[in-house]
Amino acid sequence: MVRILISTARRLALKIASYGLMHLIVAILVAFALTRDWRIALAVGVVEPIFQTFAYSIHDRIWHRIEQRRMRSGFEETAEAVTARLELMTMAEQDRVHGGHHGHSHALPRSLKQVALKTVTYGLMHFTVAVAVAFALTRDWRIALAIGTVEPLVQTVFFTLHDRIWTRIEAKKARRAAEAAAA
Repeated sequence: MVRILISTARRLALKIASYGLMHLIVAILVAFALTRDWRIALAVGVVEPIFQTFAYSIHDRIWHRIEQRRMRSGFEETAEAVTARLELMTMAEQDRVHGGHHGHSHALPRSLKQVALKTVTYGLMHFTVAVAVAFALTRDWRIALAIGTVEPLVQTVFFTLHDRIWTRIEAKKARRAAEAAAA
């Protein structure tokens, strides 16, 4: 049981860390492209992703709860989350709960409308944090707005790719677990 909890925590930490690294690289490159100043680019690139990583974690959790709440009551949501995280649910139970979607995690929503809404809310959250951090570091609204506009647009594309990659990783893990259980 402890091993399962550690494994789940490790996967979540890896997802957050991979997002943070991706964000760091993109933020530095975008800030440098806009300012042509390595000092500002590095400052924005180091400080801004720290705040964005926390914001991303909160955004991901909120969307997970929204997606789950649409499917079941709070009690059922809690019970399913605990049993899925502890890997006590069979694949058939997960299929029933998720309507054919394998695994329990922070997967992309199933409808195009939900994907678009999740991406837009991520972009708005990212814009707000990027402008605030860039302004705090530069004290220049023009640079802050430029960074806050361009950088989140680029990051939103990478966010969607990151989320899709993690969805595939989790689905692959669920398939392997189902194959192992069937064998």
